[in-house]
Amino acid sequence: MANFNKVLLMGNLTRDPDVRTTPSGLKIAKLGLAVNRRFRTRDDEAREETTFVDIDAFGNQAEIIERYCQKGSPLFVEGRLRLDQWESNTGEKRSKLSVVLENFQFLGSSQSQDHGSARESGSSKKAPSEAGSSPTGDSIEDDNVPF
Repeated sequence: MANFNKVLLMGNLTRDPDVRTTPSGLKIAKLGLAVNRRFRTRDDEAREETTFVDIDAFGNQAEIIERYCQKGSPLFVEGRLRLDQWESNTGEKRSKLSVVLENFQFLGSSQSQDHGSARESGSSKKAPSEAGSSPTGDSIEDDNVPF
């Protein structure tokens, strides 16, 4: 049987990225993304539900997200699901479903996000629409990132 594990999400960051560096120098960013769904009930009542998703970004992608994203930033994420399992201090088995980021795009206008003095001075440079590297080591050279 074939397998397919792909997630596409668009939402806003629920907190500033939490970026840490491993002893080998690899950066890991932990993100929280809020994704809203609007719908109408059978009684034609408008409803909205929010799903909160934890996302892990690695390497160059983690560095770019750390530099340009903050709480509230809109982001489009492409990734894969990962199930983490562990045992709590009390011996209970725990599990958590999260997303490993494989690619992303910044959303929104440059005026809605504070990305540094180049944008504020009216420079024509733009933030990257896609960027980074994956945990497998695939990467996009810095020369290809348009900022």
